[in-house]
Amino acid sequence: HVTARPARSLRRLLRFPGGAMSNVATKVSWSGREREAEGPGETTPLLNGTGAAPKPRQLMPSSSSSRLGHLSDVYLDEDSEQEMEAPCSLPHEIPHNEKLLSLKYESLDYDNCENQLFLEEERRNHTAFRTVEIRRWVICALIGIFTGLVACFIDILVERLAGLKYKVVKGNIDKFTETGGLSFSLLLWAALNAVVVMLGSMIVAFIEPVAAGSGIPQIKCYLNGVKIPHVVRLKTLVVKVCGVILSVVGGLAVGKEGPMIHSGSVIAAGISQGRSTSLKRDFKIFEYFRRDTEKRDFVSAGAAAGVSAAFGAPVGGVLFSLEEGASFWNQFLTWRIFFASMISTFTLNSILSIYHGNPWDLSSPGLINFGRFDTEKMGYTIQEIPIFIFMGVVGGILGALFNSLNYWLTMFRIRYIHRPCLQVLEAMLVGAVTAAVGFVMIYSSQDCQPLQGNRVTYPLQLFCADGEYNSMATAFFNTPEKSVVSLFHDPPGTYNPMTLGMFTLVYFFLACWTYGLTVSAGVFIPSLLIGAAWGRLFGISLSYITSGWIWADPGKYALMGAAAQLGGIVRMTLSLTVIMMEATGNVTYGFPIMLVLMTAKIVGDYFVEGLYDMHIQLQSVPFLHWEAPVTSHSLTAREVMSTPVTCLRRVEKVGTIVDILSDTSSNHNGFPVVESVPDGSQVGEAWHTLQAGAPIWAPLRHPSHELECPLGFRALSCTLGGTRWICSTSCAALEGGGV
Repeated sequence: HVTARPARSLRRLLRFPGGAMSNVATKVSWSGREREAEGPGETTPLLNGTGAAPKPRQLMPSSSSSRLGHLSDVYLDEDSEQEMEAPCSLPHEIPHNEKLLSLKYESLDYDNCENQLFLEEERRNHTAFRTVEIRRWVICALIGIFTGLVACFIDILVERLAGLKYKVVKGNIDKFTETGGLSFSLLLWAALNAVVVMLGSMIVAFIEPVAAGSGIPQIKCYLNGVKIPHVVRLKTLVVKVCGVILSVVGGLAVGKEGPMIHSGSVIAAGISQGRSTSLKRDFKIFEYFRRDTEKRDFVSAGAAAGVSAAFGAPVGGVLFSLEEGASFWNQFLTWRIFFASMISTFTLNSILSIYHGNPWDLSSPGLINFGRFDTEKMGYTIQEIPIFIFMGVVGGILGALFNSLNYWLTMFRIRYIHRPCLQVLEAMLVGAVTAAVGFVMIYSSQDCQPLQGNRVTYPLQLFCADGEYNSMATAFFNTPEKSVVSLFHDPPGTYNPMTLGMFTLVYFFLACWTYGLTVSAGVFIPSLLIGAAWGRLFGISLSYITSGWIWADPGKYALMGAAAQLGGIVRMTLSLTVIMMEATGNVTYGFPIMLVLMTAKIVGDYFVEGLYDMHIQLQSVPFLHWEAPVTSHSLTAREVMSTPVTCLRRVEKVGTIVDILSDTSSNHNGFPVVESVPDGSQVGEAWHTLQAGAPIWAPLRHPSHELECPLGFRALSCTLGGTRWICSTSCAALEGGGV
């Protein structure tokens, strides 16, 4: 049956109201390297920029198709002979400009096209269509169950492997502290980190580069209507899960919560389609949902289930999918997504309670549980409201600094570290440096605290007296999740201000360096850890400055600092507020957290955009924001449309369509369908008549709406293109047949 396809060339041209779109740049994947599958030396055009590519060949007009000019948006100045002379090896530097849009991305279908074939099929199988809604709920339940199981697998394996590593290193440090030779302990720690990180980076760089990072920018693009290659494949899920386990165990400044959103989305896409492209298996189930619109809704549910499994926040997961992801929403979708999130949290909670030996205790949901804050001892007064706002300002400034540094670092990686071997070496270097910096910080710290009454998982005595432990080791010699919880709940006096200050400074730059590596890792937990450290330091300093006028509990200000830092980096407000409240099990701090997040977002947006939007722009994705650019309101189709246009008749030969689709100069899959192909003068006259009065933004902003044609024109039908139908997004004159 027929599917509606939005005009892809319009999406790509949307952000550029004028100027010649002529040059190309080398294709860059999400990990910053070329994909070998597409051939050595192959390039992907950008709508502007630098680089070289062959001049597109033109299809000659025939009885079944006509071309009204050349594609000006990808017009190339070089001759086709230069392509043969181009070297096949990867260049030393890939020229890249983040303000360009790449032509390697395709659009998803925005809405179902209820054509005659579809209606006839529905009438024949009316019984199956009645059970569609029930099957949607069943799929959402399966999404929640499998997402919870994957989260359990990640959590248990990380706990076991990280515990084994820290026990080995701790035993070695305790041994050589007495006998001397701590340099061997340093080498052991750095070598273990480098080897584990190398394994995690190799599977990402050589098997599935799209699994790098947290995956949130890719899923955000997918829900926006942009098809990112391989983003919801089973192979991507396997690499993602294994990669995030190895990254966290390898001691990098990363978290395992962010990638759960990507993992949940992949699970949702796979279950809802009833088949696997990676396994090349079709299970012949859920065939009705094999459409982009249905798949998009289930991916929204998977992203929400991932947030719910990561933080134990079902409501926060729904709000995250609404705020950060989906471009389409309705009431029924809300209930289904909430159901998937609830099932995900319950599955994870049930299995982890059995694993920890408390099968009936369901009070600790999520991969990370921040613990409960005692509101009777840690309430807040009206005098602290300006202090919370000030912390939001600090979080916004630090978040903007983090994003700016990571922006330039990512640009450097795209241009110079694009070979897989170099990406693996960089990841190993970061892992070894992280271990070395942590060891030096612990070695040089003189902050010793009594061991009695403290819940330290791996206490390092080092040069402290008997019965004491090194406080700096609590932050570095641990997984980031446990470090965050200790900063939230350790009693006052546990950390020296100098320890917190040094840790914040060092970990800030380590986390900034780590995000963007070719490893599967998230930025949620490192951001929370940085904010919790400087927030606790802020609380200690405040109690010193005010001399007891405002008694500041360090844990309370650690929570506010964590929210401010994370909000300043990712710029989430509504969903992050609910996630923090659900993860802490405390509604009392809801208003201060809202103030902190709103302030951090406003201040951060004044300097640079959020981290996820920044990486979307760096990868040249044609992402459509909620609001149109200012210049687009006066922009007409004539100013951005390319000529000539490849036209198809309502009844077309398959060979002609195959030739058009195989033409490399098209760079898109949407073509106008016309009643007939008249002489060029009539076509050109009707085409320019339509262009002159057609604003470009109206059909793109709501691509699911039906096309409204000017007076004297009518919408056209669809035709078969290759293995799918192509639907017209143009109008035809009632007399003359022009486009």
